[in-house]
Amino acid sequence: MAAGDRKYFSKQLVALLVGATLCSYFGSVPASYGQATAPEQNIEKKIPEGAKLMLSANELLYNRDSQLVSAVGGVQINYGGYKMVAQKVEYNQKTGRMMAIGNIELVSPDGNRIYADNLDVTDNFADGFLNALRIETSDNTRIAAESGERVGGTMMILNKGVYTACLPCAEDPKRAPFWQVKAKRVIQNGVTHTIRLERARFELLGHPIAFLPFIEVPDNTVKRKSGFLFPTMALSQNLGFGLSIPYYYVISPSMDATVTATGYTAQGFLVEGEFRQRFENGTHILRVAGIDQAKPDNFTSGTSDAEAGQRGMVASKAEFRINPRWTFGWDVMMQSDNNFSKTYKLRGLSATDRTNQVYLTGLGKRNYFDMRAFYFDIQDADRKNTAEKQQAIVYPSLDYHYVAPQPLAGGELSADVNLTNLSRTHEDFYTVDGFERFRGLRGQTSRLTAELQWKRTYVTPTGLVITPLLAGRGDAFALNMDDPTGYTGGYDDGNSATRSMFTAGLEMRYPILMTTDNSTHILEPIAQIYARPDEQLAGRLPNEDAQSFVFDATSLFDRDKFSGYDRIEGGTRANIGIQYTGTFDSGYKLHGIFGQSYQIAGQNSFATDDLVNVGADSGLETARSDYVGLGGIETPYGVSMTGSYRLDEKDFDFRRGDLTTAYQNDTFATQLTYTHISAQPAYGFDTDNDEIQSNSSVKFKDYWSIFGGIAWDLNNDVISRRTIGLSYDDECTIFTIAYTDTRDPSNESASDWTIGARLTFRTLGDIKIGTNTLE
Repeated sequence: MAAGDRKYFSKQLVALLVGATLCSYFGSVPASYGQATAPEQNIEKKIPEGAKLMLSANELLYNRDSQLVSAVGGVQINYGGYKMVAQKVEYNQKTGRMMAIGNIELVSPDGNRIYADNLDVTDNFADGFLNALRIETSDNTRIAAESGERVGGTMMILNKGVYTACLPCAEDPKRAPFWQVKAKRVIQNGVTHTIRLERARFELLGHPIAFLPFIEVPDNTVKRKSGFLFPTMALSQNLGFGLSIPYYYVISPSMDATVTATGYTAQGFLVEGEFRQRFENGTHILRVAGIDQAKPDNFTSGTSDAEAGQRGMVASKAEFRINPRWTFGWDVMMQSDNNFSKTYKLRGLSATDRTNQVYLTGLGKRNYFDMRAFYFDIQDADRKNTAEKQQAIVYPSLDYHYVAPQPLAGGELSADVNLTNLSRTHEDFYTVDGFERFRGLRGQTSRLTAELQWKRTYVTPTGLVITPLLAGRGDAFALNMDDPTGYTGGYDDGNSATRSMFTAGLEMRYPILMTTDNSTHILEPIAQIYARPDEQLAGRLPNEDAQSFVFDATSLFDRDKFSGYDRIEGGTRANIGIQYTGTFDSGYKLHGIFGQSYQIAGQNSFATDDLVNVGADSGLETARSDYVGLGGIETPYGVSMTGSYRLDEKDFDFRRGDLTTAYQNDTFATQLTYTHISAQPAYGFDTDNDEIQSNSSVKFKDYWSIFGGIAWDLNNDVISRRTIGLSYDDECTIFTIAYTDTRDPSNESASDWTIGARLTFRTLGDIKIGTNTLE
C-alpha cells in the first residue's frame, strides 16, 4: 500500500475494526467450568458488556482498495480478560477473514495459553485453522500438534498431536518427556470438557509401551466427570492376584458414587460401592462391600476367614456443621464377621481395633463441649474370640471445659465436667504370671465428675516464677456390675459410691539464662508440691479409663499422673526436676529434662491394689520414684539423637525408654530406634520387651529412590516386619513398588506378605497394585 493512502483512514477506525474482529474470535473460545454437567447446561462465557479494548502495535495500516486492515509489529491486544500477542494481524473486509501471523500467544481468562505460527478464522469467527499449534493449560498440561482446526466454536480438532503433563527438560527441551501420548487426532471438546486422544500410543521415556484405540480424559476445567478410573491390582498370600476396576459416576453437583469390582484368583469377585453426598452444612459417605468366597479353605483352618462363605460390610460416615460452633457426626461400620474388612484391606476400615462412634462437639472462645458414644470392633481371625464382646459399649461419654472470662483474685478459674456411662456383656479377665487383671466387669456403670481449679502465676523481681494452685473435685458412681471373683483389693459391691479430692499446690520455676559469644543456654530448676488427702475408695471401684499408664519425663510434672478419671492421685507428693535448652551459633541444639517424684505423706495411690494393677512396676509405687529423663541433640550436619529413659531409683537399672538416632541429607535419610520395656507381670507383661526398628531411604539420579525398613523383636528373635521398595517422583509421574512381610509370633494366622505398587500419571490417573499402605 502506498504511503499516501494512509491519509484516508483514521487510527480510531482501524483499532475498532481490528478489535471487533479479534474480539469476535475471542468470544468463541471455550469457557472454564467447575464440573462436567449436561451439555445443555454449558453456556460459553461471553465478553462482558462495556469491556474496553486495548490495542498496541508499531504500525496501523489500511488499504482502501483491497479493504485490508493491518496491525504490524509487536501487536498486543487485551480485551475482556483475553490477551494476545503476534507479529502481525490482518483483517480482510471483503472475505471476512482474520489472520494472525508470527509467534502468536493467546492467553484466556482461565490461564490457558495457545501458541501458534498462523491463525486463520472465518467471518463468523467460530471456525478456524491453526498451524504449528501448542496449548499450555493452567495446570501445566501440554498439547502440541502439527495443525489444528476450530469447529463450531466449541471444538478443537488437532492433527498428529502429543499430550503430556510433564515439563520439558530444562537442559534439552527437545528430549522426550518422561511420558507422553501421541495420537492421530486430539479432540478438545468445549461442551463436554474432555480431551479425546484417538489412535493413541503411550510412550515412556520416548519408547512406546501401549497402543489404544482411544483415551479420553477430562480437561483442566473439570473437577468431576463420570467414567472408568484406572484399574488397581493386588497380590497377597491368601487372596491371590486381584484386579479392581472402579467406575466413577457423577449423580448431581452434590452427589457422586464409585462402584468397584475386584476379581481375586483365589476368592472370586468382591463388589464395593461408595456413595457420597454433600449438603450445605456437611457431608455423608455410605460404603458397602460383599463377596461370596470361592475358596475359604485357602485361609488357616479354624479362622473366621476360613469358615465364612458370604461376607459383607456396611459403613457410614458423616459430619454436619450445625452452626459455626457446633458439629454433629458419626463413623460406624457393621460387617458379617469379625475380620472381613481387615482381610480384604478395605480402605480406612482394616485396622485391628476399629472405633465406631457418634459425636456432638462445641467449641467456644472459653469453653469446650464433647459428647460421644463408642462401640469397638476387634477384627481378629479367631471366630471364637470374645475380645469384641469384652469391649465396653460407651453411651455416652461427655466432657466439658470452661474458663471464667474474668480473673478471680488475680488468677484463672476453670471447671471440668465428665460423664461416662458404659456397659459390658462379658467380663474381661485374664491372668499373667499368677497376677489377676480385671480389665472390665460385666454389667453397667456410670460416673459423674466435676472439678474446679484456680491458679495464679507470680514473677518475682529476681525472676522466680511462683504458681499457687487450688482444686476441688467430686465423683458420683452408679454401680451395677458383677463383683470380681477372687479380687483381694476389697471391691465396693454397693449400688452407688461417692468420693472427693481437694488439692493445694505450689510450683516454683527459676529460669537461668546464660550466654556466651556463640551460644545461649537456659537452665530451669522446677519444684512442685501437691498436698491432698488419701485417695478415697482407692482400688475398690471399676477402672475403665485409667488403665493405660506410663511414667516418664513427659508426665513428671503432671498434677494427676493417672490417664483417666476413674483413678485419682492422692497423698502429698513433690516433683523435682530440671530442664535445659541450649542453642549454638554453629547450628547445634541441645535439650533435656531430668527429675524424680517423691511421696511425702499419705497413701501412695500407685502402690494400692487395683483391678488392673495400674501402678504396678510403674516407677511410682515406691516413696522415691524411679529417675526419669529425656534428652536430644541436633547437629547442622543432619545427625540427631533423642532418647527417653526411666532408671531404677536404687541401682539405676534401665527400666523403660528408647533411643533414636537419625541422619538426613539431600540424598540419604535413615533412622534407628531401640525400645526397651522391662517386664511388668502385675501389669500384664511377663517378659521384657526389646525391639529395634530401622527405616532408610536413598535417592539416586534425579527422581529415583530406594527405601526399606525392618522391625526386629529381640526377645523372640523374630523379624516382625520387613519392607523394601523403589520409588520415582517428579512433577508428572509418581511410581512406587514395595514388598512387605509381617509376622506376629503370638498369632501366625495374622502373618502375611504383600506386594504393593502405585503408578500415577498426572491428569490420566493411577494404576495400583496392592493396598493403600503406599499412599
